[in-house]
Amino acid sequence: MARHASAGTPATLALTRAHVRFTAHEYEHDPLDHHFGEETVEQLGTDPERTFKTLVAELTGGGDPLVCAVVPVSGHLDLKALAHAAGAKKAAMADPADAERVTGYVVGGISPIGQKRRMPVIVDASARSHATILVSGGRRGLSIELAPDDLVGLLKARYAEIGRD
Repeated sequence: MARHASAGTPATLALTRAHVRFTAHEYEHDPLDHHFGEETVEQLGTDPERTFKTLVAELTGGGDPLVCAVVPVSGHLDLKALAHAAGAKKAAMADPADAERVTGYVVGGISPIGQKRRMPVIVDASARSHATILVSGGRRGLSIELAPDDLVGLLKARYAEIGRD
């Protein structure tokens, strides 16, 4: 896989600094489309089980106050499983404005990599079954393809069963 500096987001810069191999995939984002993961799959012709979305959740009853969840576009985030994996009693989706503030990215372009404020990252265990996965590159219309173990290693993340159909 090649590295592409042309993308120039905090995510691609962090990957380049860490010498992690990745490929940047750019596409024309439709500003009227708010189904960001599905748009990525459609525009790039990727497998929705290999294309992952980044979601920010609030935790209560233990653990950090916020957690970043990375799950396949083909499914949904299981909030109960996420809370359990994060060592909390409950998880709820974070307010989009809060997610943007803590990550430094806009909704639809939130990458698990290069966030403004570091938070725990949990990647759905299904990522292990793919040689590479795609995650947001830090802006709408940009995806990064990389090995899931490279993502987990870079972010000191962990795998857990947090996705559901």
